[in-house]
Amino acid sequence: MSSPPDITSTPAKPAPRWQPLGAIDRRVLGVLVEKAKTTPDVYPMTINGICAGANQKSNRHPLMQLDADDVEESLDRLRGLGAVGLIEGIGRVTKYRHYMYDWLGCDKVELAVMTELLLRGTQTEGELRGRAARMEPIEDLTALRPVLASLKAKRLVIPLTPDGRGHVVTHALYQPQELEKLRAEFASIAAPPGADARVATVEHAPHAHVAPIERSGEPQIGTATGGATDWQQLRGELAELRGQIVTLQQAVDELTGEFRRRAEELDRLKDALGA
Repeated sequence: MSSPPDITSTPAKPAPRWQPLGAIDRRVLGVLVEKAKTTPDVYPMTINGICAGANQKSNRHPLMQLDADDVEESLDRLRGLGAVGLIEGIGRVTKYRHYMYDWLGCDKVELAVMTELLLRGTQTEGELRGRAARMEPIEDLTALRPVLASLKAKRLVIPLTPDGRGHVVTHALYQPQELEKLRAEFASIAAPPGADARVATVEHAPHAHVAPIERSGEPQIGTATGGATDWQQLRGELAELRGQIVTLQQAVDELTGEFRRRAEELDRLKDALGA
């Protein structure tokens, strides 16, 4: 006789269903999660609310100018993927909610980190910690790193530079061509120009001893351990600079977008006044 089913066991969680998405779909998902966490009184969200959140000028990169049709089409795609659901019967307006916990297979803090990456893209650990902490408490980098390690193990977060100071990461929901471009941009950080085979060998065999190479008029690295440490420090500093450049570029893009919108508004005002 077969034994009765174990009714006390916890049902297995559904397997994550995430996949690469286009830029508009990533923005829409990011907005839904962000608003659910930061302004729950406006969640679930209307199409107009999502549109306003997608186009806002703060905490977004790149800046977008979507209309209601763009957002509705995106929501239809995301519903087909099981990432978003339609909520009916709440007032007179159709509203939408996200299913990102199950779709990505994340906990609350992991989803805050993923949301910030979806909204702003590539970031250093320091930038990510400060921005994600507005959604879920993340006290410092020591608290963030286990979260990133878990997301990397789930293949949701991709490192773009070596671990250490200025470590840069991004999410894995980019389309393949976008991700390939990002990897190429940061490849020079992972392998600094001019690094010779001797240093590379030292990094792969840290206990080996390599005699210093005499070069007239050039500084000597010295011992194998010191050379590897020097290069690791250099890579960290380069990664940090790269992260700062990315942040500055985001700021420039935001200012450029704002200038363009103001110019368009001025042109429309001139047309209305017949100037």
